Amino acid sequence: MKITILGNNSAIPAHGRNPSAQIAEIKDFLLLIDCGEGTQMQMIKYGIKRSKIRYILISHLHGDHYFGLIGLINSFGLLGRTDPLHIYCPELLPGIIQAQLDASSAQLPYELHFHIIADTGERRVLVDDAVCRISCFPVDHRIATHGFVITEKAKARKLDLEACRRYEIPQYFYKRLQAGEDYEQKDGTIVKNEWVTLPGLEDKVYAYCADTRHTLSFVEDVAAADLIYHESTYLEADADLAILRYHSTAAQAAAFAEAAGVKRLLLGHYSSRYKEIEAFEAEAKRRFPNTVASFEGMEIRV
Repeated sequence: MKITILGNNSAIPAHGRNPSAQIAEIKDFLLLIDCGEGTQMQMIKYGIKRSKIRYILISHLHGDHYFGLIGLINSFGLLGRTDPLHIYCPELLPGIIQAQLDASSAQLPYELHFHIIADTGERRVLVDDAVCRISCFPVDHRIATHGFVITEKAKARKLDLEACRRYEIPQYFYKRLQAGEDYEQKDGTIVKNEWVTLPGLEDKVYAYCADTRHTLSFVEDVAAADLIYHESTYLEADADLAILRYHSTAAQAAAFAEAAGVKRLLLGHYSSRYKEIEAFEAEAKRRFPNTVASFEGMEIRV
């Protein structure tokens, strides 16, 4: 899985930084997480193939997280998209988008599917297929907001072909071996799966913690993830503003990452009051060394 940062500023574009948007590349398709103003321009700038976007996740209805969505939806139509598009979002968003489409008499040549995430705060699986699993969890912000856990599923177990032949396992059973099954020979002898296969790759887990005040209420939702993105709108010197505006500091993001036992921490959603972002990484690293401050165009492997 590869994450590309398209926008990492909060509220408004400032200092060459755009509002929130990220791309997750999983196998042969793309997933867009939030869609602030100017997102599709950022896609063009960084070579993102819009046609490969299958799912869009919208964390909440503050404008810096979805004001770019109607433009992207309309562009898909103008570019002749025919594949369905699935959007997972708060319950008011479909009406907002439909009103904009109706006002312009837009006719989309593709199916647009909205999947509602309840404002009451849901923890559930949104997508579960052969390639990935996507789930949501509530965070602590001024309005109903959800984070997301994206899991790229491990590849099937690898066959040890020499061992398969030695135990006389027929080829028709190979896929079942890759799925983890044991094989029973004609005389009833059980051939253990681990005797004839090798482990595949492990699941890769990325968690997007969205806009949130500092809390450990969703630690278990992201525990032991390979990489998490946690907002760091403020530095610790402005912790009073973070509390007031339901955001976090870089130091608080680091404390959360430590409590969750994750492998790496990615910072973002910087306030426009800060022109430079180096201090965010330095502040977080004092608590959680494996921290990176995101910048636009950054590609990070999970």
